[in-house]
Amino acid sequence: MATATVAKPRTSMRVHVQRFGTFLSGMIMPNIGAFIAWGIITALFIQTGWLPVPELGGFGNSAAGTPNVGLVGPMITYLLPLLIAYTGGKMVYDVRGGVVGAIGTMGVIVGAGIPMFIGAMIMGPLAGWTMKKIDSIWDGKIRPGFEMLVNNFSAGIWGALLALFGFFGISPVVANFSSAAGNFVEFLVHNGLLPLTSIFIEPAKVLFLNNAINHGVLTPLGIQQSLEQGKSILFLLEANPGPGAGLLLAYIFFGRGAAKASAPGALIIQFLGGIHEIYFPYVLMRPLLILGTMAGGMTGIATLAITNSGLVAPAAPGSIFAVLAQTARDSYFGVILSVVLAATVSFLVSSLILRTTHHSDEVDLGSATSKMEELKGKKSSVASTLVGAGVGTAVMTRPIENIVFACDAGMGSSAMGASVLRNKIKAAGFPEVKVTNASIANLRDDYDVVVTHQDLTERARPATSSAVHVSVDNFMNSPRYDDIVEMVKESKAGPGAESTTPPAEPAAQGGGAHAAEPSDVGGKDVLLAQSVVLNGTARDRDSAIDEAGQLLLDRGAVDTSYVQAMHQREESVSTYMGSFLAIPHGTNSAKDHIKHSGVSIVRYPEGIDWAGKQVKFVVGVAGINNEHLHILSSIAKIFTDKAQVAQLEQATSVDEVLELFGKVNA
Repeated sequence: MATATVAKPRTSMRVHVQRFGTFLSGMIMPNIGAFIAWGIITALFIQTGWLPVPELGGFGNSAAGTPNVGLVGPMITYLLPLLIAYTGGKMVYDVRGGVVGAIGTMGVIVGAGIPMFIGAMIMGPLAGWTMKKIDSIWDGKIRPGFEMLVNNFSAGIWGALLALFGFFGISPVVANFSSAAGNFVEFLVHNGLLPLTSIFIEPAKVLFLNNAINHGVLTPLGIQQSLEQGKSILFLLEANPGPGAGLLLAYIFFGRGAAKASAPGALIIQFLGGIHEIYFPYVLMRPLLILGTMAGGMTGIATLAITNSGLVAPAAPGSIFAVLAQTARDSYFGVILSVVLAATVSFLVSSLILRTTHHSDEVDLGSATSKMEELKGKKSSVASTLVGAGVGTAVMTRPIENIVFACDAGMGSSAMGASVLRNKIKAAGFPEVKVTNASIANLRDDYDVVVTHQDLTERARPATSSAVHVSVDNFMNSPRYDDIVEMVKESKAGPGAESTTPPAEPAAQGGGAHAAEPSDVGGKDVLLAQSVVLNGTARDRDSAIDEAGQLLLDRGAVDTSYVQAMHQREESVSTYMGSFLAIPHGTNSAKDHIKHSGVSIVRYPEGIDWAGKQVKFVVGVAGINNEHLHILSSIAKIFTDKAQVAQLEQATSVDEVLELFGKVNA
């Protein structure tokens, strides 16, 4: 996955709301499977369900005369909020934050006596953040042997205090807010005003601002309403696929050029796959078309209100299949009718706009798609369906002279990626283009192109607002490298491309994170035979980092704090490079813990799981003044050559590995 867009300052209120909504979505979306499970159990086994079962649905009394608890109530009251709280805490402070977040949320749940989704979305991140701050107080100060004792008791004590705070402090506030919001929704319903919410929801969807409303308010209120009434209209205010389907149908019949040609495929993805963002570029091409989706949305909501229809649980993604799967037993007619009428009205209004306004679809679809990705803040997973796989590649208006790879530390993955791209650009005949690497903290706004891992792009944008940003998820063999080479070619061939800037000279060694790779590392002993292991013993990512880090420790290259920083770096952004290679290294702030430059290599013949990727070679990296860059360049050359990777896999001695790297260095 990759994006390339002209970076702009990201400090507007829209961006803040978008980020807040994304964070809320990050707590809800991983747990959608649990919501679906609860919805299925509710639809089947409650008293008004398809297969009423008192013991499962939680109605009636048992043989002993006690009320049946069932699955529906405990799942909605305890399971789902605790999952959300754990996810929110984990997002802030890994598993430790998740556990403390779940503990604190129990206080909110018990204190309120109603499903506490909003409370969970508050307590989870709050617990993770505060636990992280508390741990930082004694970080590095605990005597050896007492770490487990301190960590467990601190989490337990703080979790207990948060549970009390949730019980007495948070639960009353959230309960009152939920009651007030519920009353407001009831007011809208009873006064026939609920359809007017489409005036805000439909534009918010196109601007990617809907998550804050949908996951922050509508989903929690909808679940409370579903628990009380067996269904809720709120689940379909945003998820109805009808408005988008109607818009795309209008393009199929009355569009032109690329928009008309791509609309059928987009309709399948939007209506059946539930990926609504596929139709956003069509609205951005002709902003007046938002009136069509607004009219369709209002029609769908009005239909649901008139027929008293709703879903039992959230429909995610917003596919017609997901909508039907979560439809209440008595609501199929109303739900289906709402989708059909929403699509019809959206189609009619959009068709009228398309027929009465100037057509420029063929020219504007690509730029509209790029605009959509810019609003989203990252690459769209379905954008290539609209304008081809090359969508998102920016066209420079000036010759490209300066490209920088940026990562957290500016010395490991960025150096590797810079080496790979540098070789590609030189091979394409542009040796004058300077390709360097840097830490994000040291970025300046004087680059033509900035390349980052997709998880770091947003951090790099504010400091480099005038550059083109390219996001990659694989530093070794990303397909985006070829796109960058093409960008260089096009920028050099364009009008005024003759640059008066002389070819860039290699930067002096020791020039900081931006320095070019050194020409010689002779005598520096960056890679030694004792730091190469052909059969690693680790079986997971964290153990492999420890194993590679221990080799650096054994040769005195780093201290223990640097190895800890290697784990911290991995938690922020993966150091998986592609081609079975990972290069764990410390954070930028850990450079003071490097005594001298060193590289360790551990091979895992059977491979280990590295956050879902198979890794066979783990290269631990520690470098002072970029002394390690030349060896990283050598590693990059090896791992971009399948034949050399195969030689590494088949090597039977450490000398073979060293010889292979020696040949590349030569």
